[in-house]
Amino acid sequence: MADREKDFSSAHNGTFNPNYPTRLNGSNESHNTSTLDPKYSHESPYDMPDNINSDQALRRIRTAGSISISPELFEKIYLSPQNSVKGDLRKTFGNPTPLALLGFLLSLSPLACDLMGWRGAGGDGAAGTGTYVYIGGLLMFTGGLLEFFLGNTFPFVVFCSFGGFWFSFAATLTPWYNAYGAYSPDPNNPSLGITNPSFQASFGFFCLFMGMLCLVYFICALRTNIVFLVIFACLFFVFCLLAGVYWTLALGKDWDATAGRLQVAAGAFSFICVMAGWWIFLAQMLACVDFPIQLPVGDISHLIKGASVRMAEKEQYSV
Repeated sequence: MADREKDFSSAHNGTFNPNYPTRLNGSNESHNTSTLDPKYSHESPYDMPDNINSDQALRRIRTAGSISISPELFEKIYLSPQNSVKGDLRKTFGNPTPLALLGFLLSLSPLACDLMGWRGAGGDGAAGTGTYVYIGGLLMFTGGLLEFFLGNTFPFVVFCSFGGFWFSFAATLTPWYNAYGAYSPDPNNPSLGITNPSFQASFGFFCLFMGMLCLVYFICALRTNIVFLVIFACLFFVFCLLAGVYWTLALGKDWDATAGRLQVAAGAFSFICVMAGWWIFLAQMLACVDFPIQLPVGDISHLIKGASVRMAEKEQYSV
């Protein structure tokens, strides 16, 4: 029994022992489990005897030790290269990444249709102001904070920054904040400020630097996956085109047609972005319920080695 316990421990530490009785090695002992302690008669904590109840099964799974997942699965779940953090919060709490993605998608998807003018939509997306606050801003900021507690710095910064974007965009469209009303030539009609060239030129700079932020995220996403790269590449073009829209409108009515084409182009890139976002959202939801069909996201985290990995390899070679 002591040797059998030793074999069991080796199997669960990830070391293959050909003498350990399993269904695959043809050992006679594996076919005579009635003489073994049921605790050691299975090669995996997830291989349960028929007479075990659900509570005992759950207890065995929880106490089986740490469960290792591949870097690709980790990156798919958390949208970040696998990292080492203290504590077991990832085993205690749920994954907040899909929540933040949902806030992003439910805000940008209708806005993309508004920008392209589908079915007569328009108005700079003002119809979705409530969506930007209570879905886009709230869900993304909440998800970002939860990523912070899990030790995932990159998703934390991305989600919180875009949560702030949706809050600020909604505030700009809300008359109470007087963002465009301050530019109105008529204090009694603050909506005239939206068409004021100074307001349009000023808001264009906000879009420009949001595009710069997305470029930084794109570079960082080179260590994540292809879908994430597509999302940030599209967002970079979206914000640059929107900056062009506002700056073109500031030039006068003669440039309205050009601004309209730039706006449609921004909407098209937004639509491509959200399609990629819905794909990775579906991939994450399927992974979290252990669905038998898993969607690929194009893991490329192995193509560019991290600085710590390179340093470790350098020290190994030097020794």
